[in-house]
Amino acid sequence: MGRGVRQGNAAIIEQFIADGIPFMFGNPGTVEQGFLDALEDYDDLQYILTLQETVAVGIADGYARATGRPALLQLHSGVGLGNAIGMLYQAKRGHSPILTIAGEAGVQYDSMDAQMAADLVAMAKPVTKYATRVTDPRSVLRVLRRAMKMAMTPPMGPVFVALPLDVLDAFNAEQVVPTSAPSTRTAPADEFVAQAARLLTGAEKPVLLVGDGVAASGAQDELVRVAEQLGADIYGVNYSEVNLDVRHPLYRGDLGHMFGAVSTAAVREADVVLIVGTYTFPEVFPDTGDPFRPDARIVHIDLDDYEIAKNHPVTLGLVADPKQTLSALSAQLVGKLSELDQVAASERLRARRDERPAEAADDGSLLHAFLKELAGQVPDDVMIFDESLTASGALAAHLPGRRPGHWFSTRGGSLGVGIPGAMGVKLAHPDKTVIGFTGDGGSMYTFQALYTAVRHGIGAKFVVCNNRSYKLLDHNIEQYWRERDVAPHAFPTPFDLSHPDLGFAQIAGGFGVDALRVDDHSQVGEAVKRMLADDKPFLIDLRTTEGGDHG
Repeated sequence: MGRGVRQGNAAIIEQFIADGIPFMFGNPGTVEQGFLDALEDYDDLQYILTLQETVAVGIADGYARATGRPALLQLHSGVGLGNAIGMLYQAKRGHSPILTIAGEAGVQYDSMDAQMAADLVAMAKPVTKYATRVTDPRSVLRVLRRAMKMAMTPPMGPVFVALPLDVLDAFNAEQVVPTSAPSTRTAPADEFVAQAARLLTGAEKPVLLVGDGVAASGAQDELVRVAEQLGADIYGVNYSEVNLDVRHPLYRGDLGHMFGAVSTAAVREADVVLIVGTYTFPEVFPDTGDPFRPDARIVHIDLDDYEIAKNHPVTLGLVADPKQTLSALSAQLVGKLSELDQVAASERLRARRDERPAEAADDGSLLHAFLKELAGQVPDDVMIFDESLTASGALAAHLPGRRPGHWFSTRGGSLGVGIPGAMGVKLAHPDKTVIGFTGDGGSMYTFQALYTAVRHGIGAKFVVCNNRSYKLLDHNIEQYWRERDVAPHAFPTPFDLSHPDLGFAQIAGGFGVDALRVDDHSQVGEAVKRMLADDKPFLIDLRTTEGGDHG
């Protein structure tokens, strides 16, 4: 802590250090030059240089998710914020606590409508939890602490503060104190926990819908305990972290990504539904009707009150911490589940255990061969960042999300997070093996992140699942055709990436990253061995299909 007269440029850095922030991710600009110059005098805050703002947000997102702590993101005025908007949208949908700052020319120039002038707060508001601008040198640190508090208070999310150059150039006498964030480790009153337990008893077809609020709360064990007590099938919704071991026999897979009909089919027969740490349902094309049975008893637990009953009515909504609430709920169920309930739950659990395949499905493809070899060579505590999209099923078969805090996937729909996201995870856990999976299309949004990996010695590994197309679009348009009785025909040419051929290994080499192209089974063993041989960044261009089959 301290108090002294110095420029705001130095004061904000002291505040960031007081809040335990070790990195600033960004791309520099003229209007931020004062505090970036001041940063040279501080050893406790390292600037991580990226070549484009989307990359900076992606690394910050991965870092925040892997630490559960705020990441600091620096953008350059309106043009930098504009570049970052798409990835900030993902961070907002995923509730990543990112403190975003952007410089601007100065309050004194507001009336001039000059070069790069823009309403930064208006630009940031749709993709952040909170956005504001500092205009008084006496409130710079106060506003930063307020923003930090909001970023770290569930539902967490990115926040934005515009910092005019002349405000930061002015002398600042504010005291530096660590930001205070409120505790949200709350459980409902006993009467409501008891009501929830009563609603969940007597179920014949119970279903649990769970999302990343479980992981944020650290409620994985409590979730499994309640699921087994109920014998309830579990579906992931907005599921991009390890909310439970996906090889648990009650886990039935993910819902909520693209088509509402998929979610409706999964829940339409459920007589009891418990929703924890997510909302129903986040598809691109959601079911606009009610997917639940009219008589279904629905209990929703989340710290985000906005998401409870946002789209569909619930019987009981509890704004509370999932870990505390599930623990209390489990204790209540012990006394409220009848002997018949317990026998039925045990039978449902036993039936699911009996039907689970013992081995991961393997179609003999190069993709499966590579993932099988990789799974055999990586340490048990490997950390995975999955943006492989159409290859995600194969990845989950061989390297499933099992250990909390060790598996992350893309969320929010912004392409390009796979490479920088893995780098953020590696910065958070430098002693772990971290592998980022992406596609050929997604990787090209942020491929320049490899420069940052080399410059700052971030030894994450990268696998580009290269099918030479936007394959997800192929799958989605096939669904579109089926729904409209359109005869199958050649995919639209904009979905094809086969010409010119993207030489990912050569492009990576240009950034100083060792890389290999793998297009034959005989190359797999050596490629995996080389990738894992040291703690330097390494990339594999994995040719998952031959491609070139688009019309």
